[in-house]
Amino acid sequence: MSFTNRRNFLKAGVLSSAVVIMSGCSVFGITTTRNTIKVLENDLFPKANELGIDTADYISIILRHPRVTQEDKRFLKNGAKWLNETSVEMFQKQYTKLSFEKRQLILKNITSTEWGNSWCSTVLGYTFEAAFGDPIYGGNNKEAGWKWLAFEGGKPRPTEVYL
Repeated sequence: MSFTNRRNFLKAGVLSSAVVIMSGCSVFGITTTRNTIKVLENDLFPKANELGIDTADYISIILRHPRVTQEDKRFLKNGAKWLNETSVEMFQKQYTKLSFEKRQLILKNITSTEWGNSWCSTVLGYTFEAAFGDPIYGGNNKEAGWKWLAFEGGKPRPTEVYL
């Protein structure tokens, strides 16, 4: 294609941008994996947010940790992408931009699929690790999850992060 004039250049630019946006390219994405999962975790387990437990920080640690397999990290990231793609298909908006009611419809939709059920289960597992693990791992701030359950952590407590 020749860019001999401004009109052709603009047409090509709009077309290529549309293709990139439609393919889910993160360059044009408005939300991140972390933001998507943070909203999802609040939808799956709202008590964590109410208690001040930052489960999204724990997911960020998981996504960077060398002992977590690349396959597991890719699944977490792809699941966030697929969740947003489903959201756009159903409501023309990313998951993080929807109302609670519409997000619940999306969750009902994706959990009827094998990937969606598995992905939500995985995210919920990490959410519970963050909420109820030892505070040294960064999720259970001020032992809030333990206090909510009236649980006393095991002794001796870790003095350094094992993960």
